[in-house]
Amino acid sequence: MRPQKLFTIFSDVNIVSGVGSNTTKALKRLFRKSEDASPIIRDLIFHLPLSVVDRRNTPPLKKAGNGDTVLIIASVESHQPPARLSKAPYKVICHTKEGFVNLIFFRAKAEYIKTILPIGVSKTISGKFERYGEILQIHHPDIIAPAEDFAKYQILEPIYGLTYALTNNRLSKIIDIALEKTPNLPEWIDEHLLARKGWNAWRQSLLALHQPQKPEDLQADSLPKQRLAYDELLANQLALALLRQSLQKKQGQAIGNYEHLRSKLSSLLPYRLTAGQEQVIAEIDADLASGNRMLRLLQGDVGSGKTVVALMSMLRIVEAGGQAALMCPTELLSKQHFAFIEKFCSQIGVRVALLGGGMKTKEYNATLAMLAGGEIDIIVGTHALLQDKVVFKNLLLAVIDEQHRFGVNQRLTLTAKAKDTHVLVMTATPIPRTLTMTAFGDMDCSILGEKPPGRKEIATKAIPLTRIEEILQAIERTTAKGDKVYWICPLVEESEDENMPSDLAAVEARYIEFKHRFGDKVAMAHGRMPAAEREEMMQGFAGDKYNILVATTVVEVGVDVPDATVIVIEHSERFGLAQLHQLRGRVGRSDKQSNCILLYKERLNEIAQARLKIIRDSNDGFLIAEEDLRLRGSGDILGTRQSGLPDFYFADIEQNKELLNIAASDVKLILHNDPELKSTRGEALRILLYLFGYDENIKFIKAG
Repeated sequence: MRPQKLFTIFSDVNIVSGVGSNTTKALKRLFRKSEDASPIIRDLIFHLPLSVVDRRNTPPLKKAGNGDTVLIIASVESHQPPARLSKAPYKVICHTKEGFVNLIFFRAKAEYIKTILPIGVSKTISGKFERYGEILQIHHPDIIAPAEDFAKYQILEPIYGLTYALTNNRLSKIIDIALEKTPNLPEWIDEHLLARKGWNAWRQSLLALHQPQKPEDLQADSLPKQRLAYDELLANQLALALLRQSLQKKQGQAIGNYEHLRSKLSSLLPYRLTAGQEQVIAEIDADLASGNRMLRLLQGDVGSGKTVVALMSMLRIVEAGGQAALMCPTELLSKQHFAFIEKFCSQIGVRVALLGGGMKTKEYNATLAMLAGGEIDIIVGTHALLQDKVVFKNLLLAVIDEQHRFGVNQRLTLTAKAKDTHVLVMTATPIPRTLTMTAFGDMDCSILGEKPPGRKEIATKAIPLTRIEEILQAIERTTAKGDKVYWICPLVEESEDENMPSDLAAVEARYIEFKHRFGDKVAMAHGRMPAAEREEMMQGFAGDKYNILVATTVVEVGVDVPDATVIVIEHSERFGLAQLHQLRGRVGRSDKQSNCILLYKERLNEIAQARLKIIRDSNDGFLIAEEDLRLRGSGDILGTRQSGLPDFYFADIEQNKELLNIAASDVKLILHNDPELKSTRGEALRILLYLFGYDENIKFIKAG
């Protein structure tokens, strides 16, 4: 049950005076709420200003430079509406004590302008100043108010991120009212840390960011920002620690030293396991034998052999009389994993099945029945495994591939299908330690750093788009000798967004061009295609039907085509480092020499140049992930919200590493002294958990 102290903070925004249905819709867009979710007061008070406009001491017009914000009192002299059908702006000529200034409005409604700027009336005007020769102008003033209100606007005004139908002035007023309704909350930070850092109380810190007294108040290192960032990191670390504590309290079935099936598999493998694979298997074995539930994250760079490690772990479970499940983010990846696992398991007497959305009803129901009856040892599937109708006889190990595509709740849903389930989650996207702490702090971590023997380094070259014809000729030579090629484009079609450059290659246009040049051996895959059609194209590329795949980043994970030896990434300057590395990992999956071509538009900015240099010079995914975090910040390291990483309101992992470490240490001490959070501070910490949306963790802990 949510603490009473938070009732107002979690109330719908319509409790704010003047917020009606239209404003609520605008706020819903602003906060990216789903159709069935309503904006709440917390959304408003956690929506921090992006910057400030300082109107306290604006320069006189004669000294103002282009782009300066000015605050003036001006008398309206005349209106100059544009001629009918003209695209010229609407001008309002005003007079000040320093001379004339024109107010410029594009696509203006004349009647509205005449109403707010009547001739002969003096007004307080503010906006960005521009000078065209002797003509002084303000385009679309952001303040038009009575002259007597001039002093009222000599302030530091916070500027918020907005959406359609919502002005900064309107949102600022709504947030101010929401802040008035926000109660003081009990202190959850240790008093010694609070004093040492010089931080104010939670509500005071929040007010300081929404009502800054100086521009520096919004800087990342300001005391209010640091305080709130620490609160958020403390909540995150505490939630993960409680989850870990709860799950580890649950005993797992101790799995003995079963090696018979593993020995059979080893004799069938065409290679020996690497030292890194042997080490990780030993770590997993120790977890399985401990009598506690295993919760382990396996990070392995592209092509490091995670699947074999997972299979070795599943075979130990099967030999102990249990079942194992492998959950994948895509149908294609689940089919590829199934094909690999079934090839070996069919020779050693282990029963493997695939569960997917494309199955016929009769086959699907039969698979469910065999799974429930214990006639299937290992099941491979997508999120279809999470459905209530999927029942196991004795699920002892859940393996979740590409963990960043699934959230914590999905992991819990799968493991809740049996009371003793061990958990192994895998990702081919190396994650910097600081992000691992905030996303997977409830888990132990194993790392596979080396690749299986025989794999060659992928040669990476950065080439300007002006040399594209040379690349196309090289593709002709590559496909002529039987190898396959990925061609990655950043967009599906020409963007309608005015801010998106129209010269970005569209995958559909490139596909048509390649069909004309290379014939019917060209396939296409992008996110807007019907899933069945996309699946058919990608399966055809994995088989013998196509030898060129023109695609977007839908191939970033889940495609294993050993004959693919070239990947061309068009407009590579538009991709992040982690994504470039993942895409590059689509090739180099055999003993053939593979190549990655980074096509870029010339005149790169410094960050784009740095990215391309790093990806060109290194094949180390862990080094690349750290550099990506440094260059891009934590918000976009694994993409958008689907990444499964926490969405932070105040914290930036790269900038707040010190605070993260303090929070992690503080949590250890808290739970050592008060494991059930029953002290006065413990009650405050429970409020903190709810405040930042970790109530699901609390419910799970109570239930478990």
